[in-house]
Amino acid sequence: MKTILVLVMLFFWSMLIYYSYLTIVGIMQRMKARKDIKLDFYPSVAVLIPAHNEEVVIKDTLDAMVKLEYPGALNVYLLDDASSDHTAKIVQAFGRTFSRIHYVKVPPGSPKGKSRVLNYGLSITNSDYFVVFDADNQPEPNAVIELVHAAATTKDAAGAVGYVKTINADTNILTRMIALEFQVFQLLMQSGRWRAFKTGSLAGTNMLLKRDILEKAGGYDPYALAEDAELTVRLTAMGYTLPVVHHSHTWEQEPERITTFVRQRTRWLTGNLYLLEKSFHEWKFWKGKTFVHSMQHVLTYFFFVVLLLFSNTWFIMSLIGYDLPDFESPLLLFWFMSYVVYTAQIISAMVLEKTITPFNVFIGLIMYFTYAQIFLLLLLRSGSAYIWSRITRKAIAWDKTKRFKKGEAA
Repeated sequence: MKTILVLVMLFFWSMLIYYSYLTIVGIMQRMKARKDIKLDFYPSVAVLIPAHNEEVVIKDTLDAMVKLEYPGALNVYLLDDASSDHTAKIVQAFGRTFSRIHYVKVPPGSPKGKSRVLNYGLSITNSDYFVVFDADNQPEPNAVIELVHAAATTKDAAGAVGYVKTINADTNILTRMIALEFQVFQLLMQSGRWRAFKTGSLAGTNMLLKRDILEKAGGYDPYALAEDAELTVRLTAMGYTLPVVHHSHTWEQEPERITTFVRQRTRWLTGNLYLLEKSFHEWKFWKGKTFVHSMQHVLTYFFFVVLLLFSNTWFIMSLIGYDLPDFESPLLLFWFMSYVVYTAQIISAMVLEKTITPFNVFIGLIMYFTYAQIFLLLLLRSGSAYIWSRITRKAIAWDKTKRFKKGEAA
């Protein structure tokens, strides 16, 4: 028992050192001055927006699309996947006013989901690059040009990935925690991995890809619920890079109710479990820089949950006075350092984003006890759904995230 605990603690400390290192180099990357780049030629870009019943948010999204600044050819394609509300009517009205806005009716097909819709969008466009935005996104005017600059000036770049910010962060405690999570894990850790290993991960939105490279990769996997993560691994295995562009911003609406949040994250985690299983069948997913992504999935979806359970159990047993094995260092430190590193990452992200306030600091201090623990429930829920889908040999249906009108949240 004592030997097993020693091995667990050694692995635990290795993970803490690794994530602390990513935090430090991520801060260094974020503090680098932005380069002033101007290309001799700007390639054509198609903006693809998968949509299904988006009347609540689509007007704000299209308002942002017409403000995109790009010196080359840029067209926006709203890919309507069987909407039954007024999405089509709103988009078509924009199309009559703005020549860059195009409404596209996606024919029915299966499996349902974002990957199939994007593959169709690629089949009816012919631009050099394409950018994906979710239907609730409001990119800043320079978002696309910054991605193109990075892709065009980075060796072996298959595209580039920007930063997703939370437009409704101040709605309630849940949205504030989601915003802080994005600041840490979708940007700070991304920036750290880019600086340390020159590996970036597609975020599903505000991401640029080169058309001929994606065609060479075989397009999107229509069965992948986490299509961004799956494509990231395949492109990296092919020897391509995805530079992280922290000054390319899009603003996105996040779930405002816990039920919506759980359904969204269950889909995300289920998709990543599919990728994790896929990686165990593909040796190329563990070679070269691809190892960073595959190991990240193992750390996140297996070791993290084990260590989270272990540290929580250890903490509770210590509090109730259970007779634990005697070590030279206090065992309570095992749990305490998890909390310290997790919270330090959140505070660091706040400083970089200039969102540090007394209330945000308080939220950051309690996130490990609240928000992080939801991960255990989510992994149990998604794991059960995924195992059942494998037993029954039925694909898991795409579960669209519910949108909220301004001021609607509970």
